[in-house]
Amino acid sequence: MCNEVKRPETASQTKPSRALPMALGILLLVGLPGCQTQGAKDVRGWLVTDPTQQHPIIVDKREEVLDLAVPRGAYGLASSQRARTQHFLREYRHNGNGALLIRAPSGSPNEVAAMRVLDDVRRVMRQEGVAHKASHVEPYFADGDPRAPIRVSYLRHVAIPPQCGSWPTNLAADPKSLPYPNMGCATQHNLAAMVANPNDLLEPRGMTPRSSERRDTIWNKYVKGEATVAEKAEEESGAVSEVEGGGGS
Repeated sequence: MCNEVKRPETASQTKPSRALPMALGILLLVGLPGCQTQGAKDVRGWLVTDPTQQHPIIVDKREEVLDLAVPRGAYGLASSQRARTQHFLREYRHNGNGALLIRAPSGSPNEVAAMRVLDDVRRVMRQEGVAHKASHVEPYFADGDPRAPIRVSYLRHVAIPPQCGSWPTNLAADPKSLPYPNMGCATQHNLAAMVANPNDLLEPRGMTPRSSERRDTIWNKYVKGEATVAEKAEEESGAVSEVEGGGGS
């Protein structure tokens, strides 16, 4: 409990002072806030109205793998394997994040054939515009598998949508009128499903080189002291016709 404010003793108790009640009132007002208990803060509506904060899209990395079976005695990629490799490399150029990893079998009966297939994969890489320095080749133990594959893989960003369908509150009886928990979740879920490159959710794409043709033309005119505005054709003058509308007098 709050301590009671005692009336200060004065030298003379016979004459009341007008300043005393005012001083007591000030002391009471100062002491009252210390007696109150601080309750829990209410959640403000603007804190939960942003769907990107309530239902964030998680951007993660996933490994894309292409296994190329290598029969013993193979002299390179089969036609179907070549087509799959071309498609895989195009996807890597568009969605890949990091180096292209190529793993070749070691210690297997088809090891020699695997080296021939690996050379063929490198040729397809050059054709598809994948630089040699963008790939990394490493062996793996095949444990005697006669058809141990060559594994080509890379990491790509994937957008993981939020889980929707949370309806714990009664929307018809909400005295605080706060946004409901599922608000904006469907929009975030659809955005994660539609985004072409999830890396766009992390950072903007690089700018393409500028087109310098028009810039050079304007700069040359500026250096010569000529007007840099484009000339307009006569029909583009925008002049108002002087012909008056007809009408009987």
